[in-house]
Amino acid sequence: MQHKLQQLARRLEDIDVQLAREDAARDMNRLRSLGQERAEIEPVVTRFHEFHRAQTDLLGAEEMLSDPDMKALAEEEMHAARARMDEIEVDLQRLLLPKDPNDERNIFLEVRAGTGGDESGLFAGDLLRMYMRYAERQRWTTELVSESPSDLGGYKEAIVRIVGQGAYSKLKFESGGHRVQRVPATEAQGRIHTSACTVAVLAEADEINEVKIDPTEVRIDVFRASGAGGQHVNKTESAVRITHLPTGIVVECQDDRSQHKNRERAMKILAARIMDQRTRERQAKEASTRKTLIGSGDRSERIRTYNFPQGRVTDHRINLTLYKIDQIMDGDLTELTERLAAEHQAEQLAALGEAA
Repeated sequence: MQHKLQQLARRLEDIDVQLAREDAARDMNRLRSLGQERAEIEPVVTRFHEFHRAQTDLLGAEEMLSDPDMKALAEEEMHAARARMDEIEVDLQRLLLPKDPNDERNIFLEVRAGTGGDESGLFAGDLLRMYMRYAERQRWTTELVSESPSDLGGYKEAIVRIVGQGAYSKLKFESGGHRVQRVPATEAQGRIHTSACTVAVLAEADEINEVKIDPTEVRIDVFRASGAGGQHVNKTESAVRITHLPTGIVVECQDDRSQHKNRERAMKILAARIMDQRTRERQAKEASTRKTLIGSGDRSERIRTYNFPQGRVTDHRINLTLYKIDQIMDGDLTELTERLAAEHQAEQLAALGEAA
């Protein structure tokens, strides 16, 4: 760790030299890249310097031990310096953990009804509202890019684009199976039903296209939109279906009157899905024997249960149960997202310790 920290300290000095040059602003892309790298490195190097100062204080206090008049003060300062060093070392370990390159990206959040018929579709609508309310609390912007309504007012499938700083980092652990237990509004006998939905959180690909899609590898079909949508429905072929032939990924968009806009949206979702698939394949290859409880994002894995009669929400990955289902369904996800992120960080630290 010491060697890595020294490298980062030297790199920060090198970046500062480059940023101070008169011609630094000529290449704005490079300037932006250096500024971003500096912002990432500086907090680590600052803590590293604080560790060195605490180390120097410790050595100074140890030298005073030989003086009987200063021994009590020296021992007190040694204790304080060691405590600071321990605290800073924990911080440095956390700061040196590998960062997810997608953390600051915008996302596409997909909610799909699963088992449970109409109740599943209604719960998909409730989940979508929950995430939209959470985004609102974070001061993010949302755009419903695709929807397939169910018969009773919920959704068979809905895709929302969420734009905001750190959107992926806060919501990436929401991917997976969400189960609900409640008495449906249509249930005359008052029996509790269990149904499920799946959620997928996809990082949005950069406009500069890190995902290259070969036009010869996609099939684009246009058709008339169906369902609610105004006078244009079934009159113009504005709906678009894109099939990526190598992966079999299919994306449909029919919510805009413009075929061009539907096509543009579908291509963005396709790029996000391809990038997500590649990320998962890479993670599978890199995975060690350690079971990653939080970050798998397996769509088939049941991650959370919402039990309305008992007023509780349970996240099965971290054995966390919160008795505030109304607040959570209204978008108060902060405690859940923070606990999941903390557990993931603990897993990374444990893996780092094993590898050391």
